[in-house]
Amino acid sequence: MLVSAKEMLDKAVAGHYAVGQFNINNLEWTKAVLETAQELKSPVILGVSEGANKYMTGYDTVVAMVRAMDASLGITVPVALHLDHGKYEGAKACIEAGYTSVMFDGSSYPIDENLEKTKEIVSLAHEHGISVEAEVGTIGGEEDGVVGMGEIADPEECKRLADLGIDFLAAGIGNIHGVYPENWKGLDFDTLKEIKATIGDLPLVLHGGTGIPKDMIQTAISLGVAKINVNTECQIAFAEATRGYIEAGKDQKGKGFDPRKLLAPGAEAIKQTVKEKMEMFGSVGKAE
Repeated sequence: MLVSAKEMLDKAVAGHYAVGQFNINNLEWTKAVLETAQELKSPVILGVSEGANKYMTGYDTVVAMVRAMDASLGITVPVALHLDHGKYEGAKACIEAGYTSVMFDGSSYPIDENLEKTKEIVSLAHEHGISVEAEVGTIGGEEDGVVGMGEIADPEECKRLADLGIDFLAAGIGNIHGVYPENWKGLDFDTLKEIKATIGDLPLVLHGGTGIPKDMIQTAISLGVAKINVNTECQIAFAEATRGYIEAGKDQKGKGFDPRKLLAPGAEAIKQTVKEKMEMFGSVGKAE
């Protein structure tokens, strides 16, 4: 059931849990996430970067695939199809294509320009019942060509963005995309508390959810984080399972080279990763 992300995240804030955003890259990824969400009766957000959209031949293709799969699998839990780290033109294109949620990442602009462009996207998206995520501060690391230096968000800038009527906010608090280095200092909960005090019940987003310890995740949720993004962890799980299948020579036995068999272990690994994260985030059973 494709919906805006607004209602599911407002419920998450009120219920003190988080909804996972799991990035998709192809049919296997999408099917694995949808089936797991349905099995666990959890709301879910399918994140698609601009690079992944291009890989899958465009926004219209992604929307058609997700809508068709949602219907054919009989998915009844809330599912948001969300543009991840979208540029200004990309966000507008996704609104036109039928995405149910978009992120406009204006964090690389000066704050006044970020505000101006975010306001335009909010107005356009809300005309179509589409939810909007904005960003201030930057998420460290690199994801699909989007590079951030990991700047800590300014709580006052968070308030200015919140006042534009956005539906949820990504604020840099020391989180990074990709695998966290051994010398990572952890999440800046003092800043998160300040941000929460300025924006009230507006749902917060934690990018770079791969590898953050469970205790930090739970603290972040208690401080208003209602959406947690996971991408790298699914990619690693898929790669390891696929490598294991090939190195064991299973692709050389019978019709083991059939892509439906070759990709099955990786898809199963994604399901297991998504299940673990949904349990950690507390979203299991919230769509019943």
